[in-house]
Amino acid sequence: MGNDRLFHALDFMQPSDDEPIRSVITETAEAVVVAWHVKPGQRIDAHVHPSGQDTWTILTGQGNYQTETSGSTLAITAGDVVVAPIGCVHGVSNSGQEPLTFISVVSPADAGYEPLHP
Repeated sequence: MGNDRLFHALDFMQPSDDEPIRSVITETAEAVVVAWHVKPGQRIDAHVHPSGQDTWTILTGQGNYQTETSGSTLAITAGDVVVAPIGCVHGVSNSGQEPLTFISVVSPADAGYEPLHP
């Protein structure tokens, strides 16, 4: 035990000049844990998980967290935890000058993914 229960988030952060990269830290039937590194000006497009919840713990940076199909947002920053219950719209744009990094926990792992179409 141990190696499959303790992970260092920074080992999974993958900066990209293109789209932010979804880096899976661990996955079970109960949940998938993902590390995100979103550079200034980048965004994760709004989407829903039709059969599960997505909880984000913000580690660094700041952003605009989309909460509605209309584009309504909440300001988020390091230390915040944001929760998108089943079927709730969420996405984020990095509005700061430093990387926005966070850990996402989607539960259950087969929660599904549906992008919003503008």
